[in-house]
Amino acid sequence: MSRKFFLSAPHMSGNELKYIQDVFESNYIAPLGEYVDKFEESLKNYTGASHALAVLSGTAAIHLALRVLGVGEGDDVAASTFTFIGSVNAILYQGANPVFIDSDKESWNLSPKLLNKYLCECEKKPKALIVTHLYGMCADIQKIADICALHGVYLIEDAAESLGAMYNGKHTGTFGDFGIYSFNGNKILTTSGGGMLVSENKEWIDKAKFYATQAREPFVHYEHVELGYNYRMSNVLAAIGVAQMEVIEERVAKKREIFEWYKEFLCDYDEVEFMPELPNSRGNRWLSAMTFAKTDYNIVMKALEEANVESRPLWKPMHMQPLFRDAKRVVDGTSEELFSKGLCVASSTTMTKEDVKMTCDVIKSCL
Repeated sequence: MSRKFFLSAPHMSGNELKYIQDVFESNYIAPLGEYVDKFEESLKNYTGASHALAVLSGTAAIHLALRVLGVGEGDDVAASTFTFIGSVNAILYQGANPVFIDSDKESWNLSPKLLNKYLCECEKKPKALIVTHLYGMCADIQKIADICALHGVYLIEDAAESLGAMYNGKHTGTFGDFGIYSFNGNKILTTSGGGMLVSENKEWIDKAKFYATQAREPFVHYEHVELGYNYRMSNVLAAIGVAQMEVIEERVAKKREIFEWYKEFLCDYDEVEFMPELPNSRGNRWLSAMTFAKTDYNIVMKALEEANVESRPLWKPMHMQPLFRDAKRVVDGTSEELFSKGLCVASSTTMTKEDVKMTCDVIKSCL
């Protein structure tokens, strides 16, 4: 059997075991230790964020952001509908109500036009917006941030997939009141599981750290006034993260190169359209994503599976999910159309140009 090409396989830098060995020798396995601090510092240095908190997952980071911002029972929270459910589950954790906003064709990300229309017309203002930078590509984030500021809506950037992506030279995750990153197993960098919460507001990050550490009050004994969570990252996972951060620019460059190879090999096929990149932005092309105008993506996916190449449909919009059947939505059909036609293809940073050519040959055979 030929080796399998995954959507986005873990790719170690070479220093992970060395740093894990340091952790074992120190015996600071968990919950904290010097590598947690180092990981937070490396993320801040890279993105330009002022304050960072390493946690168990991107979803935990979003949950903490909502909690710190005071989102609670009955509040509305606007969110991208074209995203993974981890972006929005935390809204339900807080007893709040999601309001799903559709995408625009220019970015496949949340539409500033639909967002502004909703905020101008809605009877009840959402307390916050969670905007996802889909597949590592920038939403029209400056416009979205300006709209949120105008209407007094907190902005949380879900940059789980977009570490290394920039808009006008500024990193995704640093435009909002909070930004979050994910280091789940298939992300551009991985700690196996993990996340990071960033903000310019030190008090907010300190409060998030308090909630993430079981909301323990500053007493020798264990004293608790508020509800907390066990969300802090372990020193072992952080050691992996420190090593991964050393190669982030190499990984972004390779992801973008893989995408260019797909474009090169499929450029003669008019029915294939690729996920766009906004002017003045640099996406990380976490996953190479495309749509087919005529061909059923299921046929392509089946052929790729037989060739041992992983692929996956584009995210099913949240407003189409049974869990959210009763949720408010502002939709115009954009994300539904993308979902009906689109596919993410193998984009692991270990792939060669020949691997991508083989994948494209399979895709071509279906068109």
